[in-house]
Amino acid sequence: MSDFHKTRRAFLKGASAGAASLVLSGYPKIAELFAAERPKDRPNILFCLADDWGWPYASIAGDKVVKTPTFDRVARQGVLFTNAFVTAPSCTPSRGSILTGQWHWRLEEGGNLWGTLPAKFPVYPDLLEQAGYHVGYTRKGWGPGQFEPGGRTRNPAGPQYKTFEAFLKARPKGKPFCFWFGSNDPHRPYKWRSGVDSGMNLQDVQVPAHLPDCETVRTDLCDYYWEIQRFDSEVGQLLKILEENGELDNTLVVMSGDNGLPFPRGKSNLYDPGTNVPLAVCWPERVKGGRVVEDFISLSDLAPTFLESAGLKPTADMTARSFLDILTSDKSGRVDPNRDKVFTGKERHAWVRKDGLGYPMRAIRTYDFLYIRNFKPDRWPAGDPDTSGFRDPPGQYGDTDGSPSKDYMIENRDDPQVKSLFELAFGKRPEEELYDLRKDPAQLHNVAEQADYTDVKTKLAAALMAELTTTKDPRVLGKGDVFDGYPYYGGSKAKKPVPSKAEG
Repeated sequence: MSDFHKTRRAFLKGASAGAASLVLSGYPKIAELFAAERPKDRPNILFCLADDWGWPYASIAGDKVVKTPTFDRVARQGVLFTNAFVTAPSCTPSRGSILTGQWHWRLEEGGNLWGTLPAKFPVYPDLLEQAGYHVGYTRKGWGPGQFEPGGRTRNPAGPQYKTFEAFLKARPKGKPFCFWFGSNDPHRPYKWRSGVDSGMNLQDVQVPAHLPDCETVRTDLCDYYWEIQRFDSEVGQLLKILEENGELDNTLVVMSGDNGLPFPRGKSNLYDPGTNVPLAVCWPERVKGGRVVEDFISLSDLAPTFLESAGLKPTADMTARSFLDILTSDKSGRVDPNRDKVFTGKERHAWVRKDGLGYPMRAIRTYDFLYIRNFKPDRWPAGDPDTSGFRDPPGQYGDTDGSPSKDYMIENRDDPQVKSLFELAFGKRPEEELYDLRKDPAQLHNVAEQADYTDVKTKLAAALMAELTTTKDPRVLGKGDVFDGYPYYGGSKAKKPVPSKAEG
């Protein structure tokens, strides 16, 4: 701990008076955040977040088509995490959890897509700014949604800058920085055949087992890869700037995605294609490279990790845990035996059901099993099939992004090669789902009702309910329908639903 020697008094002296004005109602005072000691040289933090980038779509993960040299470099110079999961497979709640270090079901309106993030929930950029960091973001920060109804005067990701260069130019001399590079890639829509036209070979595409293997889907996946590559290339330019400035060695670099791939049964679902995301972290001065870690990491763990790297303590409300200890160890594989599971969930994604209802579900994922609890199995999980009476018709199954792959599955739903996959993606689901990942890694065969799995299901359900109860999830406290009543700020004007009286 020889690098941790400056006093709390020195740290206070370095924090700017302007940053202190950011203390909001519900925020801790800066003095409450100090750890016993702080780093001699606080690191810069560069967080690069792709939009809809799922695992394993990176060349270092074994994909034969997509090329991600920057991600691969960060992974090789630092740590590659193979079991990184978002808290929610939906942009707004996922990003809210990343910023607050809390499960999204604790964030009130922040638990829904196109919601708001109430100002009473502290976010790590504000806390770092109070502690003397220069903070900011470019492109997509927290969102989509409106931060003003939540009582904020700026995006929770910080002040917005046009470019990384403009952000660095505005930095006061001597200040460390925390920057959020929020790419819009690889979010839809895509330019049709952009991947193939760039030279990608359709025959090399590995089609996920939950999608039909056909030319349309393969072409669509190549277009997805093309945008992943653009994101990767842009992050490479940011690293080049830091190298040229001589700042890369003391910069904590993180690359990841906010949810899984935007294809049927991916994004907006709690199966791995919707929640498992790439995560690579490097910090040349502190983190030993060349390691692959299998421990479960929730992206909500980033907030306390960033704070701890800067010599600060996580706030009392954070449900996430810092993984700085894993980063600064020299271990690979399964490092922390307590990181043997992760929790995920979803409330309302898009406005795609009558009266603006969501599809609430929660899940627990372990090394061997995925257990999902669907709280409203009477609703359509991917959105209503008939939305003709909607004020702003979203189209069939609107929780699944529009795409050539989705169109193909709907148009060919009666084809024997497509029918079962169509039902898995768009059909109604039972209250409980259980998948044995040792036999069924693609999570296609629900074994929840099989007698051989009764004990496993009971234990996983109990573990899930215990976590939800401990963290005060409204869904298990009889107040779950509050999520259906929150405004939806997407579209031309905000929508205010009228939820049913039933709770849970």
